[in-house]
Amino acid sequence: MRKPLSLLEKIQHPLFDKHNIDVRVKRDDLLHDIISGNKWRKLKYNLEQLKKNNYQGALTFGGSYSNHIHAFAYACKQENIPCVGVIRGESHYVNNFTLRWARHWGMHCYFVDRKTYRRRFETGFIDELSKIYPHHFIIPEGGSNTFAIPGVAEVLTELNSQTDFDTLITPVGSGGTLAGLISGDSVANSKQHKILGVAVLKQAEYLVDEVKCLLTPEGLTHKNWELLTTFHRGGYGKFSSVDVERIIAFNQHTGITFEPVYSGKMILALLDLISQDYFKAHERIVLLHTGGLQGLGGMIEQGRLNAKDWPILPKVAHE
Repeated sequence: MRKPLSLLEKIQHPLFDKHNIDVRVKRDDLLHDIISGNKWRKLKYNLEQLKKNNYQGALTFGGSYSNHIHAFAYACKQENIPCVGVIRGESHYVNNFTLRWARHWGMHCYFVDRKTYRRRFETGFIDELSKIYPHHFIIPEGGSNTFAIPGVAEVLTELNSQTDFDTLITPVGSGGTLAGLISGDSVANSKQHKILGVAVLKQAEYLVDEVKCLLTPEGLTHKNWELLTTFHRGGYGKFSSVDVERIIAFNQHTGITFEPVYSGKMILALLDLISQDYFKAHERIVLLHTGGLQGLGGMIEQGRLNAKDWPILPKVAHE
């Protein structure tokens, strides 16, 4: 996987002008046509580790519309690595937007019910899977492990060569991206930036400990970060019609597409925080666009979004 450099784009909005805030977007959604955003960065060193140790295949976990499953399947195809997805849900999801693509790229889908899926971090369950799929390198849900950290940390190296800024904001699902940014800022800077994570799921306070576990010793010295847990909009994958309307309006104003599960919740949190005078005047903010736009295909397929509102639409796999 080649090393890219994603664009940094300044965006305008009346609310930014009113509060004298400078906002730029780190366009990791443009890193790759399919393996975009944080998925590219998290998989980079995981796949290097797999090849270095001569594993025969790779296995990971995700929901039936998972961005990680989608990106993982394509990355493995590109590297000629047999792959397995342990999928939370029933087998009738096998032909949905995301999994049809994953199977198109060669993934074998192993479906488990929600009770079984909750065991995905248990050693006993991992051992069971290792017997079914021997010599497979196992990557956690969301790609968040110690091998993901250096890939995400490269965001800070890039940003420091692109601009001066005060605050970096990212959406947070499994915690790997936030941990990588904190680690990168600890290593790259004597004067650390403020790093904010916007949790996209309810009751996400446990992710603080997850992030601390993923951090390198250098990252543990970073004190200037925070996980915001009140901007989840009802829980993971949940959003209201008003939320969608606000995101669409922001997309149309800026010309950048943000989706309502991850990046869109970051945008809504930003607008709410600015309105609450959370940021100082003249603060320089960078938003990390973590991609995930393939998720629009599933939400449109389910009737949760209207295709006409989203100018960037994922292609459908034909088998």
